[in-house]
This record gives sequence, C-alpha cells and structure tokens, in this order.
Amino acid sequence: MAAAGLFVLRLPAGAAPFTGAGYPLHNIPVDKKLDPAWVRSLYNRGSATTYLKSKNELRYIGMPSGGLHTGTVYLGGDGRLWLWSIYNDDREGVDPKTAIWNDGSTERKIISRDGANYVEPSIAANRRVLEQGFAIKLMYDGKTIIKQLREEDWDEVSFEATYPLAKISFTSKDVPIKVVMYAGGFFIPLNADDSGLPATQFTIEVHNTSNQNIQCSLIGWLENGANKLTATDKDGTRKNNAINGENITGISSTFNPANNDITSKPDAGTTCFAAMDGKGLINTNTNLFVLNEETFTAADNEEAQQPASEKLIGSIVVNNNVAAGKFATQNFAITWHFNHPNSTVQKLAADAKEGFYYGKRFNDAAQVMAYIAQNFTRLHTQTFAWRQTWYNSTLPWWFLERTLLNICTVSTANTYRFGTGRFWGWEGVNSCEGTCTHVWQYAQALGRIFPSLERDTRQRVDLGIAMRDNGGILFRGENANRPAIDGQAGTILRFYREHQMSADNSFLQNNWPHIKKAVSFMMAQDKNGDGMIDTPMENTLDAMWDGEIAWIVGLCIAAAKAGQLMAEEMNDTAFAATCQEYANKGGKNMAEQLFNGEYFIHKPDAVQGRKKLGSYNTCHIDQVYGQSWGWQVGLGRLWDKEKTLSALRALWKYNFAPDVGPYIKTHTGGRPYALEGEAGLIMNTNPHNEPKPYGEEVTWQMGYFHECMTGFEHQVAAHMMAEGMTDEALVITRAIHDRYHGAKRNPFNEIECSDHYARAMASYGTFITACGFTYHGPKGYIGFNPAFGADDFIAPFTAAEGWGTYAQQRKGALFTAQLEVKYGTLRLKEWAVALKDNRQITRAALKLEGKNVPCTWLGNVVVLHDGVQVSEGQRLVVEVG
Repeated sequence: MAAAGLFVLRLPAGAAPFTGAGYPLHNIPVDKKLDPAWVRSLYNRGSATTYLKSKNELRYIGMPSGGLHTGTVYLGGDGRLWLWSIYNDDREGVDPKTAIWNDGSTERKIISRDGANYVEPSIAANRRVLEQGFAIKLMYDGKTIIKQLREEDWDEVSFEATYPLAKISFTSKDVPIKVVMYAGGFFIPLNADDSGLPATQFTIEVHNTSNQNIQCSLIGWLENGANKLTATDKDGTRKNNAINGENITGISSTFNPANNDITSKPDAGTTCFAAMDGKGLINTNTNLFVLNEETFTAADNEEAQQPASEKLIGSIVVNNNVAAGKFATQNFAITWHFNHPNSTVQKLAADAKEGFYYGKRFNDAAQVMAYIAQNFTRLHTQTFAWRQTWYNSTLPWWFLERTLLNICTVSTANTYRFGTGRFWGWEGVNSCEGTCTHVWQYAQALGRIFPSLERDTRQRVDLGIAMRDNGGILFRGENANRPAIDGQAGTILRFYREHQMSADNSFLQNNWPHIKKAVSFMMAQDKNGDGMIDTPMENTLDAMWDGEIAWIVGLCIAAAKAGQLMAEEMNDTAFAATCQEYANKGGKNMAEQLFNGEYFIHKPDAVQGRKKLGSYNTCHIDQVYGQSWGWQVGLGRLWDKEKTLSALRALWKYNFAPDVGPYIKTHTGGRPYALEGEAGLIMNTNPHNEPKPYGEEVTWQMGYFHECMTGFEHQVAAHMMAEGMTDEALVITRAIHDRYHGAKRNPFNEIECSDHYARAMASYGTFITACGFTYHGPKGYIGFNPAFGADDFIAPFTAAEGWGTYAQQRKGALFTAQLEVKYGTLRLKEWAVALKDNRQITRAALKLEGKNVPCTWLGNVVVLHDGVQVSEGQRLVVEVG
C-alpha cells in the first residue's frame, strides 16, 4: 500500500466508552452468534452463484473478460460488454470518482484507492464506451419476433458467476426458446501466451423448447473502437473492412489518419469482430438506431468510412433452422490492439517503451482474430475444459468461485506484459507501482496457474533489476531505493514456490547464487543473532517499525526454512546448516518471547520503547503469517503448534466481527472496505483496552488497523483451513463472498488501495489448503490431504506441465485415489495420499490406464520405482485394501 496523507484519526463524540487515554474500547463480540445450521451449510456443494434480473442483481456485475494484461473489458450481467478500459488510461481505478461516506463521525470524500467503488459501485449502464451486443430474430407460426440479448428485452436473465467463462441465460414467456451465452476470455492455465490474447469469446446457444422448427437469425455488432477517446473529424476517419475466410466472417475496424500525431495516441489502435463461421452475412455500416427485420438481411461487404465524430458499427448475421427440442450454437469473438502504454507507465518502466507483449506478436486486431480463427477449436476447447475441471469438484461452488476469481486481476489494466516479455503490475488499478514485493507476495494464484510469469519476474526483476549488491531486493523494482523486509522474505518464499512449480531444477540452479545472496541479506537484519529480525525496515503497512515483530519475524523464519531446503537441493550443505540454525533458533525464540499467553505480539525496541507506531500487545491479523506461507509450499511446522492455534483462535475471538458497523463507527480513520451490516476480519484490535495500544505517536498509517482488507483476510482463512479450523476459514471466506455479492457491488473486484487489488489473489491459498495440496515438480512429488470431505473428495490441481482432476474415496477398508490429466502432462515419482491415521497397508495396486505400475509404500506415500508420465486424457489410479 502507499496511501500517505489519507487518514486522520478521529475520536467520535458520544461514541462507545474509551480507555484512559481516550482510545475507543474493544467492541467486537466474543460470541459471534452464528447460526450453526448456516455454518454447516457452507460445506454444502450447492450450485453456481446465480444473479438474477428479477432480483435486480445484474447492474454492478463486471467480470474481466479479456486476456491477461490486455486492459479491462467487463462482461455485464446481461452479456453486454462495458467499461472498455483498453485505451491505456492512466487514471486511478476502473471508474475514477469521488464518493461520500460517513465514517461514524463525519462525512469523508473517498477516492478510488480509498474504496470509492466499494461505497458507490459503478453501474454498467453508465460505462458503455462502445456499442456492442447481440439480437435474435425468430420466425415461427407466422410470427416474427426480435429481441436483443439485454436485460430489458427478457422476463428473466440469469448470470452464473463461473469465472473465467460466465453462463448467461435469457428466457421469456412470449417466445418458445431459451438463449444461453457463455462468455469470457481465452483462459488456459500454464499457457500464458494464449491466455494473453486481447480478446473476448462468446458461445451462444439457441434452445428450441417448442415442438416445431424455428427459423432463427442471430446478429452481433461492434462499434469501430479505433481512436475512440481522442479523435476529432480533423484527425481522420474510421474505417471498416470485411473479412471473409473459410472459418471466419468478420469486420476489421481501423482508423484512417489525416496526421501522424493521432497514430501515437494511447487510444490509437484497431478492433475486430468475427463469427467463427464462413457463412455469416456482413454489414460494414449497420444502422442500429432502428433494429428491425431489414437489419437482419442488410448486407454490405464494401469498405465503410465515417467521420471520427460519428459511430461506425459493423454487424454479422448467422442464420439457423433450429429443430424442435434441439439447439443451435454459434461462436463469436471480439479482439482489440492498442499498443501504446501511457506516458506514466513508460516513465516507471523502461520496458514499456517496447509496447505490449501482444503487440509484438500481432500487428493489429485483425491478426489477433486470424490467429484465433486458425486455432479456435483448441483455444475454445481448452478454456471450456478448464472451466469444467475447476468446477467439477466436491468443494462448495461458492468457495471455488471466490478462491479462483481474483486471478482476474491479471486480466485488467492492473497488470501489463511489455514487449520485452516482462510482467509488471500495480497494486490496484493505476495505484502504487512496481509489482510491489510486500503486496504481490501474498498473491498465491498467479504462481500456481501461470507459473512461467512468476518465474520470469523472479529472475528478470527480483534477481535482476531490483537486486542490490548486498542481496537486498528493491521492493518496487526500479521504482524504489530500498528493500521491504516482508517483501524480501515473501520473495524468497516465492523463489521456492516457483522452483516447485517448475518441471526441473534449471530455475533454481541458474539463480542459486543470487537467491543465496537474498537469503543472506534477510538473515543479516537480525542484529542480535536470536533468529528474530530486529532491523527497522519498510513493510506492507507503509512504515518502519522498531523492535521484534511477530509477523515479520515469523515470515523471515519461513523464508530461512525455504532457503535451507533450496540449499539442500543445491548441495550447499554449509549454507543449508546456517539457514536451519536461523529458522530453529527463531522459531524457538518467537514462541518463547513474542507470545503473550494468547497470541503473538510486537516486542518493543529496548531503546525506542513504544514511541513509534506499532502493533505491540494488540491482536494483529498477520501475526502467524509465516506459518501460513509455510503450508503453501510444504515447509512443515515452523514453531509451536499450540501457540499458533491459540493465535488463530484469538484472531477469530477478537478480530472477526459478524457486523463491522459498531467497530468502524467507534474506530474511525480507516477506509470503507466493509460497511455496516457486513462481516469481516479487522486488521488489528486492542482486546485488552490498553490506553495507547499502537504507540505514543499516532500517524496516518494507523487507519489501516481498523479496516477489513481481503488479501489479509484470505491468508488467515488459508492458514485456519490448514490447521483444521475449517468452520472459521469458511466463515471468513464467505463473509468476503457476501460483501461482494452482485446485489451490492461487483463480485469480481476486491478492492484495497484501488480496484482489482493484487493481494486479493491470496484467496487461491485457501483452495490450496482445503485440498491439502503439496507439489514439487523437479522431485516429481504430488500430495493431497483434504481439510474436509476426505471420504469422497474431488478437486482440480495444477502442476508444472499439466492440470487435471484429483479424486479420492474411502469406503470401509477400501481407499482409492485417481489423478486424471486434462491438459499437458504430469511427471510423477512420489504420490502422497490421505490414508486414515495409522492405517496399515495390506494390499495396494497402482495402475496407469489399467496397466500395473511398480511401486512401494513409504507411510502414506506411493513411491514409483521408475516414475511415470501421465499424459493428457490418462488416469493414474491407486487402490489400497
């Protein structure tokens, strides 16, 4: 975060009782009064979260539906695209605004980074930058009916929030059909290039529910989006040209410039619209002011031009005869190409001067479309396969949705991939630059779904651009002049994760000297040699705290443990021993010196005391974050288990508010990321009602302590899940899910210091711990130990070279487990399964596609004598009797 100057602590007159120093008393109830039946229901499989027109739940929905790092194109609740932030705008937030919010003591102006879009969500109808949509013409019983695929034209429209492809259904009593649309970007885990196409795909099915044939015409249209924001009539004209091919009917939309200046504007570029069918009817200049029967038959393949001040819209019509009880399917795609990073980004990253990665691959939107048309079957099938794989699980639908959807952050204008191949991100859209280590290290999704991007960033940036001679990693790359201690430790943990998500040892082998240097720098910040970091350095709460701080100490212990394991793999025994000694000493001292009998604290500096801002004896959300990270990468137990559990129980007891309203009204100064009537986990509380709980000096950063920030909440939920506190983990995750319900605000935009905040990708970590997933690609190791539902469990997995489905069943004495690869390959030497405690194995068999695989058992681990490669479409099955 970087929000200096935004907060002023106010103590509201007439509010709850105060401590002796005038600080509000802790007022979060210990008894959460949660309905036990409701808590049990969180475990139910359920069905996809579905938002309805009839409940007025569609207007805020904005699902990012383009490729990775290609701008923000929102799919609305009724299937139309909106926002269209593809023009390299440098304004903060997806829809820059200032909202008014009463924080309990006064009205405050809230800008984008403070949560304007949380208080006053953007509405799709107000941000339709380009004309785009679909309509259907039906002919039956001598009648002709025309309906647009939009909310106004149908009795009911439903939106199933199944990122990366939403399912939108349209029904009305007056027509004997149902229209189903699947829409979103091309999204293929492990394939960052094809998932980074600047494109949205639509699959539209027309289901005939009658007992007679229906003549159906489907029209789609798109406004020419070239130079949409800046061009005037003196700059030139917009131009549409028809595209006719064996597998494609389309319209290429460009700008015919009258001067060179217009070609270098941020919005200079091209768009394209096409049907994946060579039989479509093209109209390069469609009049949509009147949508009638003629619109569906008018054809014009000639080049069309319009002045910049006029809209130029192209359309494509596809005709079908839909038999009774059958359905017809048509695929469309929209592409864009705006290869001019704005001047702000170019000043921050020299790589931006090379344009975007997709701009290096393709010259314009028509070339992108040609690539899609040529590869459509593969791109389309693999995207749908991932959707099917992800949601084909025994885990609750809502849980799968919430833990995955934050990966959409990288399909917004929050991230870029430059022409050099470099990945670069803000913290939130156009807010806080430089792929900040102390924020992005919370994000677990990207490293698991697109590991090549994270590996490249570690090597290119953290171990390259950002690395100092002493091993310190500049926390904003070239945009910072110092490391952040939590960012340093979190990045070391990411080195280990990126190694684990590799097919072989090359990443670790090639980078080990610099990784070793980074670990050494971190451990050197422990000045008194007790294994507990004590050097004041920048942290994610935008301050330098003195003393020994549990959450920083613990994170560095985890990083040292990761350093030990990497050193062992590199046969660097001396350094492995150094790291091991640090981690062991630190874990012991943290448990003995930083535990107050109930939770872990911030021990003040012996000289400074509690003069400066800190968490001290308060209950801080990240106090055992290092152990949380440890479960993500299989580090094992890092310090005392019972004290860790006590700390997590304290967070639930003191920080979880079923209604944050009373707390934020009395503890003011924070940003509105949770409002009255909503549940959340508060960042930092003062359960012992100390008079000056956060130190003698009150600074603006104190406002953070009173907020609910989803990234932090997600990491706690992930940790609780790993430690067996599954009720609490699900309740916290569900609280976030409900705060972002479509009736309230955009479900796909978790906000913290601007929109689509990167830290929110910590949500994927809760999925990891729910599965008890462990993986080490170079070792050929995979393991599962479900946190709940282990007797009949199905879940997706991603590995270094493939992804698929894991399933296990326990029936009496019989245990079976199966790995099915849906994409790529899985190379395996060891497979850990979740046998019952102390289970004695009397009979076991391992088969690949029905053929026996030689193996032995070591505890609950199947050791494959020769290893296997499970290819796409194959199943590896183990059966224990």
